[in-house]
Amino acid sequence: MTTGNALDGRVAVVTGGTFGVGRGIARALAQDGAHVFVTGRSAIDGAPIDDRIAGVRCDHRIDEEVTAAFERIAGESEGIDILVNNVWGGYERMLEDGVFTWGRPFWEQPLWRWDAMFSAGVRAHYHASQLAARGMVARKRGLIVNISFWSAQKHIANVAYGVSKAATDKLTADMAHELRPHGVAALSLYPGLVRTEKVMEAAAWLDMTNSESPEFIGRAIAALARDPDVIRHTGTVLVAAQVAADYGFTDIDGKRPRPLSLSDV
Repeated sequence: MTTGNALDGRVAVVTGGTFGVGRGIARALAQDGAHVFVTGRSAIDGAPIDDRIAGVRCDHRIDEEVTAAFERIAGESEGIDILVNNVWGGYERMLEDGVFTWGRPFWEQPLWRWDAMFSAGVRAHYHASQLAARGMVARKRGLIVNISFWSAQKHIANVAYGVSKAATDKLTADMAHELRPHGVAALSLYPGLVRTEKVMEAAAWLDMTNSESPEFIGRAIAALARDPDVIRHTGTVLVAAQVAADYGFTDIDGKRPRPLSLSDV
């Protein structure tokens, strides 16, 4: 893993970057030298979260707040070089009236879960990408990473989850088609089992032997951002552990998780 100021001078935005995978991504990019802005409802405006990381509060379901957040970032930087769309909805309220609904068939699913995954997820990614892409296109460079998952390709948990992640991957592919002539890359990135706060609460019931730190996927994004030929990946789906194998970096514990395939998940 390249360290120091490999991304010095680059500006990154991580949506939903105040906890979990997003916070790990922000930390990894900052450790690699990027100036990182994290957005989300729990971000504190202007508060330094870590070295090189600042918070910009906004609710990604409210267009005016998102637009204002990106205008503020533009005013405090020379433009966004890396956008990581990590914000997501639908994971909340797994228990309703004492009943675990996450894995139920679609006819027994609460309808709000579909809306949450599309409004705070797919639509939020679309809007943030719109706002960031304008400057990237003007400067003829940039990288947009949409955090997605294998449920885009295989039934995992519930129908809404699969459809929303498939929509994320299609969003990536079509954005990439329109951005490529302007030198801007867009790709989907799949994590493995990530040791987030919520996952660690259930660690006793999970096989953690091939798990990843929240920083690991951030290291993958940093490696891609440093690649002068990252455009070759545009429109594709990448797996963080395979990126590690290809670019030669490890997780923060020195291990290299095994890349999963569709048959593994």
